Amino acid sequence: MTETVVREIERSPYDLDDRYRSGSGTVLLTGVQAIARQLVEQHVRDIRDGRRVATFVSGYPGSPLGGLDKLLHGMPKVLAEHDITFVPGFNEELAATSVWGSQGQLGAGTPTHDGVVGVWYGKGPGLDRATDALRHANMYGVDPNGGVLLMVGDDPASKSSTVPAVSERSLAALGIPVLFPRNAAEIVTMGLHGVALSRASGCLVALKVVADVADGAWSVDGSVADLRITVPEIEWEGRPFVYRQRPMAAPGDSVIAEADLYGPRWAMVHAYGKANGLDVVEVDPPHARIGLAATGTTFDALRQALLDLGVTDADLHRAGIRLLRIGMPYPIGPDLVREFASGLDQLVVVEDKTAFVETQIREILYGTDHPPRIVGKKDADGRPLMPVDGELTAGRIRGPLRRVLRGHVDLGPAPLPQLPLEVLSAKRAPYFCSGCPHNRSTALPDGSIGGGGIGCHALVTMSGRADSAVTGLTQMGGEGAQWIGQAPFTDIGHMFQNLGDGTYFHSGQLAVQACVAAGVNITFKLLYNDVVAMTGAQDAEGALTVPALTRKLATEGVRRIIVCSDDPKRHRKRSLARGVQVWHRDRLDEAQRVLREVPGVTVLIYDQHCAADARRQRKRGTLPARTTRVVINEAVCEGCGDCGVKSNCLSVQPVDTEFGSKTRIDQTSCNTDYSCLDGDCPSFVTVEASPGRKARRRSVPTPPAVPDVDVDTPEGTRNVFLAGIGGTGIVTVNQVLATAALRAGFDVESLDQIGMSQKAGPVVSHLRFAADGLAPGNRVTTGGASCLLALDLLTAADAKNLAYADPHSTVAVASTSRTPTGDMVYDRSIRHPDEQQLLARLGAVTRRLVSFDALAAAQALFGDTSAANFLVVGAAHQLGGLQIPAAAVEEAIEINGVAVAANIAAFRWGRVAVADPDAFAAATEPARPERRATVVPEHLLAGTTFDGEVLRLVRVRAASLIDFQGDRLAARYIERVQAVWEAERRVTARTDFSAAVARGLFKFTAYKDEYEVARMLVDPAFLDEVQSQVPGGAQLTYRLHPPVLRALGRTKKVGFGPKSHVALRVLAKGRRLRGTRLDPFGYAHVRRVERALLEHYTATIDRLAAELDIENYDRAVQVAELADAVRGYEDVKLRSVEQYRTRLAGLGIDTDF
Repeated sequence: MTETVVREIERSPYDLDDRYRSGSGTVLLTGVQAIARQLVEQHVRDIRDGRRVATFVSGYPGSPLGGLDKLLHGMPKVLAEHDITFVPGFNEELAATSVWGSQGQLGAGTPTHDGVVGVWYGKGPGLDRATDALRHANMYGVDPNGGVLLMVGDDPASKSSTVPAVSERSLAALGIPVLFPRNAAEIVTMGLHGVALSRASGCLVALKVVADVADGAWSVDGSVADLRITVPEIEWEGRPFVYRQRPMAAPGDSVIAEADLYGPRWAMVHAYGKANGLDVVEVDPPHARIGLAATGTTFDALRQALLDLGVTDADLHRAGIRLLRIGMPYPIGPDLVREFASGLDQLVVVEDKTAFVETQIREILYGTDHPPRIVGKKDADGRPLMPVDGELTAGRIRGPLRRVLRGHVDLGPAPLPQLPLEVLSAKRAPYFCSGCPHNRSTALPDGSIGGGGIGCHALVTMSGRADSAVTGLTQMGGEGAQWIGQAPFTDIGHMFQNLGDGTYFHSGQLAVQACVAAGVNITFKLLYNDVVAMTGAQDAEGALTVPALTRKLATEGVRRIIVCSDDPKRHRKRSLARGVQVWHRDRLDEAQRVLREVPGVTVLIYDQHCAADARRQRKRGTLPARTTRVVINEAVCEGCGDCGVKSNCLSVQPVDTEFGSKTRIDQTSCNTDYSCLDGDCPSFVTVEASPGRKARRRSVPTPPAVPDVDVDTPEGTRNVFLAGIGGTGIVTVNQVLATAALRAGFDVESLDQIGMSQKAGPVVSHLRFAADGLAPGNRVTTGGASCLLALDLLTAADAKNLAYADPHSTVAVASTSRTPTGDMVYDRSIRHPDEQQLLARLGAVTRRLVSFDALAAAQALFGDTSAANFLVVGAAHQLGGLQIPAAAVEEAIEINGVAVAANIAAFRWGRVAVADPDAFAAATEPARPERRATVVPEHLLAGTTFDGEVLRLVRVRAASLIDFQGDRLAARYIERVQAVWEAERRVTARTDFSAAVARGLFKFTAYKDEYEVARMLVDPAFLDEVQSQVPGGAQLTYRLHPPVLRALGRTKKVGFGPKSHVALRVLAKGRRLRGTRLDPFGYAHVRRVERALLEHYTATIDRLAAELDIENYDRAVQVAELADAVRGYEDVKLRSVEQYRTRLAGLGIDTDF
């Protein structure tokens, strides 16, 4: 096969910035991007109407609007062109006050504009914090030439919030009208309406932006802003009403302002909603008897639920069922409600959470002639109907709809109940990024408890780590204050409190001051990582440097401060507060033990930059790249997991090998934190990588030509469902496919359900496209996926995700790559489910399934795994699952502008995986370093009767024993396994016992003493593997902790450079001394234990073989397999030996060794 360098492809004339340009053609807009587009469209409209109006934006990031500030920061030219000023808020309350100030309440100086549109953004809990400021602003009103919009991010399913957020109830309490957009286009149009309504009524106007809208994307026509806005003329107390802003005056004037708000201004709100059709009756048959009313995205879910039940608009007309789409859930327009309810027998309200719209409708219709029966949260008999928890999806609405519509319209048969799937042995959950400071900083000393809070550090509560006894939770900024109320009533004298630096500068600093004032014993672990990492690594507004922070804390009465840092040198000669000590992060446990003994409030500042942000900066060249890479010698590695326990790092990955579970550093995801080096194990080496190696183009095999796929214009809607892992590019894949569908001429809707799962947790994405219009809603419905991309098999095989597939129509492509969960890294007893089990689950619900190891294939083709996802995309295309032209997909990759050549090559090779599997297999065969294979002399196997897998096991291990000590040891090993084999043959045809003995006896025989470790470290095959993992790597350094240094009290490893290679070769030859009186290492305690383990194991196996029968066979297998539980080096190994003893005793085996 020929080799070629993939050329960089010229960029398409399509510009992603078109999405923010007024009047541009059809573009793909996410909900967050639509907010930016609305700002532009408002300015263009004002200029067209002869107004010189600016825009002022402020708020605080939080999911689902976490990316808005980064988006605005990234478009300075657009902001300048449209007179938009963006000032990130210190917190939500102060940002709201700033936006209120944009309305000219101070009356200071001469205005430079006719008015200013103020825009506030924040998530639901942020709204709660800002309510006092918003209440005041709304009471006294906005500038009639300006106006205020509130972009409120709601998370009804609590995907990335501590509590579910539904904001219209809070906004209603403030007298603020609420609009509820269903998609990106409606964010633009309702935003324009919101400004006009705000100017006309003086009210702040809120847009309720739920996660499905913020995280969704739609194809939006360039004429989206060409809407007609009508400002009605109304009278109040016999005179035309024209809103005028009230000045702030004496407190008594607030009663007058209140009367003004709920009198004429509120009348204008009702009139505006009616005049501009914010609420719409979409289906209105004559003589209707039933009405269905829903708000915003819940209306789309209602529509989809009706379609799922087989009910079309024609069916609704025939059955006399009306549909009301409510765009302004507060206040509900009374005239339209009365008109909609006229003649109905029953009105069904569908809304999230408790009865809010339902209550308004009931109040409107109370006392009218012949009002309908109103149901929603409860049916006519008072029984629960619509769920009050979570979010209302089409799937959750179908059952209640079936109950209320039964007998009125043909619904078809009810679906048969699904048999429950077997619960998987492991589940993916959010976790810290590779190299995250919180991997280490959240650990607690024995006997202490810690308080949880808001920020990335809260992910520790979702893990099974035993070193992080975090309890409780507070709102953002309350961290630690709960201890003031608990401390007097508990016998625990001290607690730790995790507190991120972003939260500290937002509001948490007041909690520190409160604890000082209360005199409680608490240590704040101030986790200083330079950014607000949870919402996208924004700079924390108002942040102080570490020295300035120590001075501030000291003046506030903090009793003692210790700074722990990954680089203490950076704090030398800096003006820290008096008495502050700077320690290396390795002394974290010591620092915590010291501080918990100090009465009063103490602070531990853990100073280390956010790993994810550091990775981004290194890619951009704004932070120096770290050239030192870590490689594990898998032969030396015992798979004990100590490096995982020490680092908690997702790049420290368990891998299955011939000799059991080992550990490997994933070089693609590694963020060079180096915490894994603290693992008590001699298998680690560091290598200096060439700084320019990433920049060099890599030659990849040219993919063979494959047949074109017939792409017909799909009838109806194509639904693509993607399942993957947060942070591995699944969102990018969905965006690329959505762009491809758009460029191919389809209408597009998509959704990325991320939330907190973007931190290495399960992420699913939805993509829907059609040639002739789409049904409302951007989710794939249950059983509706025409194509399923299992970018992570463990995520895809979850029962709730399998529900999107249909065995008659779904085509699936799955990557079988094993990516460990956080719990698997920390606890090696948790194993990844078998791929065949997962594939069987997926295959049972799909029409066709193709699978391959995408990470391994990408590594073989490109030298890293970054392009793996597009191998899966290419395979799905070739299967006919996508039905998007290949040229459109490649153009979309080009438009995305990241790793264009590699991703296009991966897409093409993915097509080969389906069209020519043999060629794909040949090109992606992992490159294995050649090594000298030790051959087992045939005379050693003479007379043996092994066959099958046991023979293979014995051959491989006998060869290794020859390398370990020589032929005689290998012969004794073969002889003993043969004896077990013969005993087993007398009892059963099974080979489990002899196979287990073949593995276990080898493990205890070939223990890794100094001679064996040295031999494995200088093995040429390992040196070749180092070059494979770190191309161009040089200056290999062995990271060792020899017993002699342990005896001298040295607690850390020492680096032995290239010159030590000769010494290691000499040491390896000393294996002839092993087991003799001249062996200087044989007297160590751990060596004596290893020899005792071998003696005990062989005696135990001999006894079990002699007594073997059908009844005790399984017990014998269990005992033989327990050898695998003994892992590690030195103290780690001795601890595992104690666990081995306990488990042996549990099986009734004597443990006197």
